[in-house]
Amino acid sequence: MTSILKSFVALYTSMLLLAMSLGLLATVLSLKLTIEGFSTQMTGMILTSYFIGSVTGAIYCRPLIRSVGHIRAFTAFAALATAMIMLHGFYISAFAWAVFRFFTGIATIGLFMVIESWFNECAQPQTRGRVFSIYMVMCYLGGSVGQQLLNIGDIKDQTLFFVIGFLLVSCIIPIALTHSIHPQMPKTEPVKLKIILKKAPLGILGCFTSGLASSSFYTMGPIFCHQTNLSVSQISYFMAITVLGGLLFQWPLGLFSDRFDRSKVIPVLGGVFAVISALMIVASQGTFWVFMAATAMFGGIMFTIYPAAVARAHDMFEPKDVVNVSSALLLFYGIGSVIGPIAASSVMGLLDTPYGFFIYF
Repeated sequence: MTSILKSFVALYTSMLLLAMSLGLLATVLSLKLTIEGFSTQMTGMILTSYFIGSVTGAIYCRPLIRSVGHIRAFTAFAALATAMIMLHGFYISAFAWAVFRFFTGIATIGLFMVIESWFNECAQPQTRGRVFSIYMVMCYLGGSVGQQLLNIGDIKDQTLFFVIGFLLVSCIIPIALTHSIHPQMPKTEPVKLKIILKKAPLGILGCFTSGLASSSFYTMGPIFCHQTNLSVSQISYFMAITVLGGLLFQWPLGLFSDRFDRSKVIPVLGGVFAVISALMIVASQGTFWVFMAATAMFGGIMFTIYPAAVARAHDMFEPKDVVNVSSALLLFYGIGSVIGPIAASSVMGLLDTPYGFFIYF
């Protein structure tokens, strides 16, 4: 583990800062739109534009990474995302925020594409699951800390947007100064999407499913909490503990997926997640802290599907194909993410109950 941390310390540090900013941003936007009186369905549609941007970015960001390299591409994407976040603070408009979210989605998917292709280029197959598990630990640790930053400013003012922007621009520093291994950018023919689908269908399906789940959690989770009359402090706990659960499960399940057949591990994770999602409705009727304990399990399983799926897909390809494969995986994750908030908000609206949130899962 020490050697893995040493090799990728810059990437892990940047991921931590990036996750803190994005975790806080998703909750701030959901709550701000709800407080301003936008309907559940309208909020879901506005926030979904972020994931439409992600799908667009998954298609068009790869050539930029290949032409200028990982570090320059990362810097450009981080600058674009920071600019879009600052624009959110000017005024509230459904159309304007949808546009800002769209470009934030392009920039964010570019950042993840740089980091994930860097990992897959430099990681060995026998350690890939653990490399990705630490990556996901940083992602969810940052997300969990970011949720707690919700308490340092008022949702109704602009302070939190400046905090988010500061964190996001700071993630450039470790990447720009790293002396660790840089991924090579070989001149290769792009891998056709149908070949990726044929060779790694389970990895593609796992990323798609993860997109359906995680986007719904980040966009509709705060709305579920608001509709069930939780306080801002309790909302931050709900969001943070769900993400923290994902953090705690990363290393053991990463190790587990390295030792056993990932084609069997992934379906098991999906089945367990479905059962826990149903049980969350029962747990939510108990005390707040019983509900939080169940929430940790819920997040623990939900957030381990993606790294297992990514590792499975990359097991099927050569290192030279990592950028192409990463972009395909992020494309399908993005497609799931576009559908997720709309589907979850529709279920909540049609059933006329906030508990439709867990019925959806």
